[in-house]
Amino acid sequence: MEVFLPIAQVFVNPIEILLLSAIVGVLSGLFGVGGGFLMTPFLIFLGVPPAYAVANEANNILATSVSGSTTHYLKDTLDYKMGLMIVVGGVIGTSIGIYTFTYFQDLGKIDTVISLAYMYILAIIGTLMLVESLGEIDKAKRNLIEKKKLHVHYWIHGLPFRMRFPKSKLYESAFTPIIIGFLVGFIAAIMGIGGAFILVPAMIYIIKMPTKLVPGTSLFVTIFVSVIVTFLHSFNYGSIDLMLVFMLVVGSIIGVQVGQKLGEKVNSSGLRALLAILLLVVGIAIAYDTFFAEHAKLKVNKVLDADLNFFSLFIQKFSKEMPFFYGLFSILFAVFLGVAAAFIRRFVSNFKKKMAVKS
Repeated sequence: MEVFLPIAQVFVNPIEILLLSAIVGVLSGLFGVGGGFLMTPFLIFLGVPPAYAVANEANNILATSVSGSTTHYLKDTLDYKMGLMIVVGGVIGTSIGIYTFTYFQDLGKIDTVISLAYMYILAIIGTLMLVESLGEIDKAKRNLIEKKKLHVHYWIHGLPFRMRFPKSKLYESAFTPIIIGFLVGFIAAIMGIGGAFILVPAMIYIIKMPTKLVPGTSLFVTIFVSVIVTFLHSFNYGSIDLMLVFMLVVGSIIGVQVGQKLGEKVNSSGLRALLAILLLVVGIAIAYDTFFAEHAKLKVNKVLDADLNFFSLFIQKFSKEMPFFYGLFSILFAVFLGVAAAFIRRFVSNFKKKMAVKS
């Protein structure tokens, strides 16, 4: 069974999309990072053009980030002031990233740029994760305890305009979160990812935020970055496909819940090594597909308007005739799904607690 995506103009198997997004969601729930760096390559492998894969995964990340951030808001584990400073840098980085995206798209090289970006990022992140996780496994086997320095200072800590962040109990330069946000925003615009795999370690090791505030603040920042990326991609290129977004969001939200439950019960060191290997394999697959595989000429799927269902026809016309409002609708659509998922999760959790008390 295949479904036609009216914006991307390709046929996809909805079961494959749901299954892969759920698997990536499980990994996201296990390790606390967004799955865009895996899901976007998977979409490309399934036949979705890279420019559309980037835009729609950004919209998916928006929904899952809203869901997770709402949960942390209800738990009061968010540092809004720090988050807003990172967002300032994220807005600048995203704007420059979209400009770069447009430049390479006009040259007809954007697909190659996206593939190269993923190839290098996955290779670097996968290698670092693999080395770290194997080191932890080795130390655990030998019962070694490594003493770490409590305070490690980098050049970024010497920047001026220091300000207080009461929630995190920090006295930090305003430029530190802004620079980190800039990098995250730039990468998000090019690659369609939330940037949590950079943002989370940076907040822990560079900004030195309390660990309990990091996931919620990271998701809070990702919301703003994803909103900008989604809107600009939708308005400039008309590349958001709500049918694809819906499938991605449903699979991801279900997967994240499963991943979070598994994360409470399993040892993460061995799993991180497996994730690192998976990243390296995907990076190698992208490199092979980019430089060595023989590509057949892309077949354009010409589907008559009369053959489209009402929803597909509505999406197609809405995107072409009112791109500004279509972009806003895409954002609101993702936000609604994210908030609904968060409150459903909270309702189920409270229901389970009540049943446990009764029993």
